Amino acid sequence: MASNPILRSTGLFLLVALFICPSESRRVQQITTMSFYLQDLASGRNATVVPVTGISGKNWSFTTFGTIFVMDDLITETPDRNSNQVGRAQGILVASALDGSNVHAQLSFVFSNFNYTGSTLELQGASRQFERYKEISVVSGTGAFRFAKGYAIFETIYYDPRISYSIIRCNVNLLPS
Repeated sequence: MASNPILRSTGLFLLVALFICPSESRRVQQITTMSFYLQDLASGRNATVVPVTGISGKNWSFTTFGTIFVMDDLITETPDRNSNQVGRAQGILVASALDGSNVHAQLSFVFSNFNYTGSTLELQGASRQFERYKEISVVSGTGAFRFAKGYAIFETIYYDPRISYSIIRCNVNLLPS
């Protein structure tokens, strides 16, 4: 049997596979993590998030089903709105749950500073309005983030109800491409 060339090559293949496969499964994936802050203003002349349409006769709000918003928030390096600008968070938000619990978000993070100038991250998913941490999928990107996959966690760290101004921390975690 040992002289059979098919059995010898099959045995050699199995031996090689045993040495290669376990090392591949033990490889640790490095996750890229970034943190920055969205400066979100929902009222006044310089509002960065505004309702553009909704169900006729209903109040247009984040908890009113059918309301559609557009946004163009400044992204900064720190919570201070005067800190280094990283880019803009631009996209569409739709109050998509009948009970007002979710807003569907489609966002582009358009970077304009540091090593990522001209690159984008594309995010999409349900933002659970009544949870402290809102997780949304990173579904793609361009430039330095081409083929990006991962998730972003949003947390409102400051809110001034008088002027509807929020500072939202965003932690992005990207899988290696």
